[in-house]
Amino acid sequence: MPDLLLELLSEEIPARMQRRAAEDLKKLVTDALVERGFLYEGAKAFATPRRLALHVAGLPARGEAVREERRGPRVGAPEAAVQGFLKSAGLSSLDQATTVTDPKKGEFYLAVIERPGRETLDVLAEILPGIIKSFPWPKSMRWGAASAQPGSLRWVRPLQSIVATFGPETETPDVVPFAVEGISAGTTTRGHRFLSPEPFEVRRFDDYVPALERADVILDADRRKDIILHDAKDLAFARGLDLVEDEGLLEEVAGLVERPVVLMGSFEERFLEIPAEAIRATIRANQKCFVLRKSGSEELAPAFLLVSNLVASDGGAAITAGNERVVRARLSDARFFWETDKATKLEDRLPKLDAIVFHEKLGTQGERVARIAALAKDIAPLVGADPALAERAARLAKADLVTEMVGEFPELQGLMGRKYAALQGEHPSVAAAIEEHYKPVGPSDRVPTDPVSIAVALADKLDTLAGFWSIDEKPTGSKDPYALRRAALGVIRAVIERSLRLSLASLVAPRFANAGTERTADLLAFFADRLKVYLRDQGARHDLIDAVFALPGQDDLLLVVRRVEALGAFLATDDGKNLLAGYKRAANILRIEEKKDGRTYDAAPDAALAASGEPEERALAEALTAAREEASAAVAAEDFSGAMRALSRLRAPVDAFFEKVTVNADDPALRRNRLLLLNALRAATREVAEFSRIEG
Repeated sequence: MPDLLLELLSEEIPARMQRRAAEDLKKLVTDALVERGFLYEGAKAFATPRRLALHVAGLPARGEAVREERRGPRVGAPEAAVQGFLKSAGLSSLDQATTVTDPKKGEFYLAVIERPGRETLDVLAEILPGIIKSFPWPKSMRWGAASAQPGSLRWVRPLQSIVATFGPETETPDVVPFAVEGISAGTTTRGHRFLSPEPFEVRRFDDYVPALERADVILDADRRKDIILHDAKDLAFARGLDLVEDEGLLEEVAGLVERPVVLMGSFEERFLEIPAEAIRATIRANQKCFVLRKSGSEELAPAFLLVSNLVASDGGAAITAGNERVVRARLSDARFFWETDKATKLEDRLPKLDAIVFHEKLGTQGERVARIAALAKDIAPLVGADPALAERAARLAKADLVTEMVGEFPELQGLMGRKYAALQGEHPSVAAAIEEHYKPVGPSDRVPTDPVSIAVALADKLDTLAGFWSIDEKPTGSKDPYALRRAALGVIRAVIERSLRLSLASLVAPRFANAGTERTADLLAFFADRLKVYLRDQGARHDLIDAVFALPGQDDLLLVVRRVEALGAFLATDDGKNLLAGYKRAANILRIEEKKDGRTYDAAPDAALAASGEPEERALAEALTAAREEASAAVAAEDFSGAMRALSRLRAPVDAFFEKVTVNADDPALRRNRLLLLNALRAATREVAEFSRIEG
């Protein structure tokens, strides 16, 4: 079957945009084809620094004819409805429609729309220009004389040529006939800008890829990554060194070259006095180079690997020398920052935080640090930390933000603070907390183990959450500019993974000057939502989390998790499933009868009246009293499995009650008491969870 080859050649595309752009191109083209009824066997998109390419395999040469029956309004419907039907069906009058009789709905109009199959080449010529003109680049530009005209083409960088061919393997493919801003689709492309700049012809994907390779272009980004990683490891091994792998840098560098060549440079041993993280940040950020370790050691070597986009005639000597000059200059700067920062204690930097605005409604970084320090001191006893050390660590935690090194490399915040604190003789737990209070940053990041670090990390995150809740700056939809979801997940992971017992409400409520109860409840609901996400990944059910959080005072996340686990285990048993069914039956009866009677049945049942009734009625009353007392005692002792066992004993009396006893008895007093018994069942289950929130 015929294939489509599409290439869009331009000036250099930023590396960070390439992979997403390739996927966008594939999705836009294939979605447009499928929408028009053109199915395909497979599609793959590619990106290099200068081109986006797409191969769609197995397209039909011609689309199939379409016959569609479109039902219209009833005969005699208002004129507006009739005209809308005619317009949507592409008919000029009702004479072109038929009338169909429905035994239940009467007569209505029916349009039979028949569309002949279209040539795929024509459809491609129709959809590709629009996709190119409206391509969703994060940033784009206009260029040349045409840029002065409204609506002129915007592209990430000036677009130079378009290759678009369509046809079967056994024939010469056709050029898709379209043009965008004076650039006509054709069969001519170019290779590497410097190594193979001359234009050449391509016809189909099978000859396009090898032709590019002959022109010094590796089309597949993943293959470029493999080449870089393999050559880097081999070159390092040959010099007795180990590569410090960096997936993010590897992805970026693969987007900077079309023909990767790995070279090694070096710098003076004296620069190794700088912290290894600062060396790596300097070389990575400024030169996009990889650092190396001495073989079998964590110690950095005075060497680095760079990736060139050229096969140089001198073997890369000039390119390497140029990179070495820049690396030495950057490392000299880093060494100056390191020496300068060491001369000033972190504590002496704190006044500078008062000049940095954290948020216009939440004050300066200095004010924020004071809040975090006070909260860390309060949290410390709850997590087994020394309050004085926690307060000290919190006061110094943000001081490295005003150091020279972090000013140059923000990604080193915390880490440099730890190093400066250690050099200045701070307690090891204080130094560790300065770095670790940011953790966990993401789902794969580790949770701190030092109690001081945990106290400061919780204080930092809770202050951030309470602060933004107090000014009503909460996440909305996919927008979360202050990373509040991540902060909440960090609190949840710290509490659960370190088995911490904390009352979140008591910690955050004092942060709300006004409407404290309402905002505290809203923030706890946010934690519940984040906990659902966390526990869902662990295999827990979201409705069970809702059922537990619906009970009053559920702000101890560790207990919530334990209660959810026990509830899930209980509901997996036959006793649990049957009790849930009995609960829902009781709740439905109560809802109906309360609505009918205009009153609630929330008092205690009359034990004497129940005892004089049916045996099953008496048995349920006795079982409810015993189960509720036992479940309540178990919950108070935090024995949630025991509470579930207590409820499980209700299964048999509940089943027997519904089988033998008529709730809506003729005797009003008996009917009322039996409804109160059902309410007692509802109340008993609330000792462990709000069963009304449980699905199934």
